[in-house]
Amino acid sequence: MNIGFNVLAVFDSNGKHILNVIGYFSRRDLEMKTDVYFVRHAQSDLSIKDDFMRPLSEMGIVDTKKVTDALIDKNITSIYSSPFKRAVDTIKDFAERTGLEIKIDNDFRERKVGEWVEDFKTFSQGQWEDFDFKLAQGESLREVQERNISALFEVVKSNLGKSVAIVTHGTALSTIINYFNHDFGHADFWNIVEKMPYVLHFRFDGMELEYLKEIEIK
Repeated sequence: MNIGFNVLAVFDSNGKHILNVIGYFSRRDLEMKTDVYFVRHAQSDLSIKDDFMRPLSEMGIVDTKKVTDALIDKNITSIYSSPFKRAVDTIKDFAERTGLEIKIDNDFRERKVGEWVEDFKTFSQGQWEDFDFKLAQGESLREVQERNISALFEVVKSNLGKSVAIVTHGTALSTIINYFNHDFGHADFWNIVEKMPYVLHFRFDGMELEYLKEIEIK
């Protein structure tokens, strides 16, 4: 079966080495198609300033059913989620319908800003223009991208040939898109700011991204 020890070197968008994904993969493993459905959480209640515990709004709660409808025929076998309440609550209905466990992965959490920002658009533009810019106690987009990409490749490695869902956040997901498409920038991020919930299908051929496309939420 040509089983071999493989090391996949992962680099960030600036060419910096992030990690090695290490494992024993057969030739068949490396030719498997793996489907990852990234789900950006539904609308949250912005009157709650606690980023970790911010709940879904009434509209967001209703829209979780639309997420279930969008994913129910995708043969998903595992669910991973950011630990943030709005992310977990977005996928709860689907998890209950399918009987799947929600596996919390802290590396899929949203970017830590460090403090409440009133002018979010200006702040986010500054971060997209300089991937290393951050506030005190906050994270840069480069740091967010590194941990999210590391977590993504671990999920793909563990689920070769399967379909999985990962519940995430707008900025975190945008840094993942940017990793695979360096042209994705602040204007593209801003185009999806109001898209909640939002589902993207990533198709991997082995450990290589084949394509990504938006899944319609009805």
